[in-house]
Amino acid sequence: MDKALVWLRRDLRTFDHAALSAALKEADQVYVCFIFDTNILDPLLAKGFTTDRRVDFIWQSIQQINDELTANNPQSGLIVLHGNAQELIPQLAKELAVNTVLTNHDYEPSSIARDASVAKQLQDLSIDFKTYKDQVIFERKEVLTGAGGVFSVFTPFKNAWLKKLTPQDLDPRDCFSSKDGYQKLGPLPSTVFGKVREIPTLESMGFAPSNIQDLIPIGMNGASQLLSDFEHRIHQYQATRDFPAIKGPSYLSTHLRFGTVSIRALVRIAHHLMLAGSSGATTWLSELIWRDFYFMILANHPRLASGVSFKPDYDKITWEQGLIQEKFFKAWTQGKTGYPLVDAAMRQLNTSGYMHNRLRMVAACFLIKDLGVDWHLGEAYFADQLNDYDFSANNGGWQWASSSGCDAQPYFRIFNPITQSQKFDKEGKFIRKYCPELAGLSNQSIHAPWLADEIELQAAKLQLGRDYPFPVIKHDEARKTTLLRYSVVKADAISETNA
Repeated sequence: MDKALVWLRRDLRTFDHAALSAALKEADQVYVCFIFDTNILDPLLAKGFTTDRRVDFIWQSIQQINDELTANNPQSGLIVLHGNAQELIPQLAKELAVNTVLTNHDYEPSSIARDASVAKQLQDLSIDFKTYKDQVIFERKEVLTGAGGVFSVFTPFKNAWLKKLTPQDLDPRDCFSSKDGYQKLGPLPSTVFGKVREIPTLESMGFAPSNIQDLIPIGMNGASQLLSDFEHRIHQYQATRDFPAIKGPSYLSTHLRFGTVSIRALVRIAHHLMLAGSSGATTWLSELIWRDFYFMILANHPRLASGVSFKPDYDKITWEQGLIQEKFFKAWTQGKTGYPLVDAAMRQLNTSGYMHNRLRMVAACFLIKDLGVDWHLGEAYFADQLNDYDFSANNGGWQWASSSGCDAQPYFRIFNPITQSQKFDKEGKFIRKYCPELAGLSNQSIHAPWLADEIELQAAKLQLGRDYPFPVIKHDEARKTTLLRYSVVKADAISETNA
């Protein structure tokens, strides 16, 4: 009997799943496992992140998977282990006596190295190791320029991507469309490696519940709920997506990150509606293609994982150092810069693990081009805080904001945090939610409290410097400093226009 082990990683679902689908087609008996990898978790614990929303999201999501499998085949279920995945997968494959381990592609250099090690160990055990494309539509070098090169600019990549797309690329990878599939699930052993088989608790791994379920629906069920809700709003996406006080986004980014939803399903919906003329769906599809673009960039430029800029000249920039850097970075992380939209964005991130996409650009640009802080510090902070953290998109976003990445904004394009606030949170609704000390200010003054007159400040019961900080820096002066700072890099054109 051919026996297979499916290794779940960032694909926490039981439907439209490439590796699981292949296993159910090819093998007579299938086991499914997930490893809480200490190579990933231990660094979190070392930083003191004992309450990590992402670990909790994963833990609750795999409960749903286990519940579904056991509900349809009581003898089966999900094998969940805690340890070094590089060691545990070969050991588990040997203990279960499987012929093949199947999993989906990962694109980060450390993950590629891990998989190469696992493949070698399995080969020594005469066990096959098969991987599949699942978390993107097109990967690596599947979309190339007319000359056969790798794209570095998004719009021509998107056009080539759309031209290459066929219905087959979006076909669901069938798993359990019939009950027969569940009958292929292997009966679980009562013990694994001599220990009672059970799903480890968060506490046993050193973590505590984060109550993330109060912030975002969890797992496959939560993804389905969010997608259903968004389908009623998708046609307005283009008009609403930039306004943080409006329910505009899909809120599916965390689910895409952990694979509780299928990227093929999302693109299928967006592409169908785009062809039907929906401007909202067209814009959303473009955002999904950006995701493929950043995955492609990382796959073809793995050096980015070492911290270098996509454009090497930008590594010559000298950032603020010492106490000034420390002061500015602390104010930014705490949401105490004195610029309300930036502070509200950072407080949203700190309290929920989520930040609206428009605000990610505003907050990043402010740290880099107003405060003069090295973008790597911001990139690392987002990596620690974001529920949907994904290296390729996070790195791509920060390099875009710092002008050091592929297809990035020009270095002389510097967001004005006040005009951004006036444009995208005109009535101050978002600011009032996360900076309640400013709630009493008028819609005009809330974007720049230091410009309010004393009578208004008194009426709002607001004392600047006590209840809310004065600006840590003046934007106009910071802009001039930034243009000087960036003068070490060459540019084809210079413009003095504010964004």
